[in-house]
Amino acid sequence: MTLGPFSAFALNTTNGAFILRAGSPLAIWDGLDIRLAYAPQLVGGQPFVHSLDLRKTVQPLVSGGPLFLQSTNPTIVIDPGHGGEDAGTRSVLGHGFERDYTLDWARRLEPLLTANGWQVFLTRTNDTQVSLSNRVAFAEERRANIFLSLHFNSAGSNEREAGLETYCLTPPGMFSSVTRGFADDPSLVFPNNTFDGQNLQLAMRVHRALLLASGDRDRGVRRARYLGVLRGQNRPAILIEGGFLSNPLEARRIADPAYRQRLAEGVAKALVGLADRVNRPPEAVAK
Repeated sequence: MTLGPFSAFALNTTNGAFILRAGSPLAIWDGLDIRLAYAPQLVGGQPFVHSLDLRKTVQPLVSGGPLFLQSTNPTIVIDPGHGGEDAGTRSVLGHGFERDYTLDWARRLEPLLTANGWQVFLTRTNDTQVSLSNRVAFAEERRANIFLSLHFNSAGSNEREAGLETYCLTPPGMFSSVTRGFADDPSLVFPNNTFDGQNLQLAMRVHRALLLASGDRDRGVRRARYLGVLRGQNRPAILIEGGFLSNPLEARRIADPAYRQRLAEGVAKALVGLADRVNRPPEAVAK
């Protein structure tokens, strides 16, 4: 079949379907956009995917991989982005800051997870500034199974950009799908790269649930190397951008507590299902 100017090939599995496009790094996994590090190539009429993309993207998603958690009492650290003098993005509407919206989102998510068997810690519980290194150390001290950083996006003066993005760390050997002007050295290896496959699985799971809960535009799961809050993590870790404060329509939605509640419920649905899977016996999981 064809998809735009590129030939597309479907890989159907029991866990979902991959649509790969020869000559394009853009792919679709089970209905969600995802970016490969290298564009697949047609050789003799057959598609070939780079070995790194096979190991770090295709195989983790196709196989389902190992469970993220190995604990019947899973612990999560929720990281409300920014805080204190670090206000983050200011709403294009002229009122409201990212630091306040991320904290409210985290506070709404906390009881939803606690009620379903999670032990929950927030890197900040009020409007205080916390360094990136201290956020990483906080998760380490609490031996978190998962780290989740909450943010809202900005496209500067461009008011048209909209939608949800979910980030995980770029695997070694790959170039990032987003750099935002930062250096991007594929030879670098960080502690969190130990969890490359699990990072991607977690990101896709949470991203899908957020899209269903919010109805927002899908801007895809992306990989970035510049996110310091992820690099030092010794656990599956992701960062969510819950919409654009630079977009007037999305800024109004983000300012609405009901929307932030939907975001919290979306994340909770993804993670509660994950905890349920861990807590069930193996025979129940297999079903």
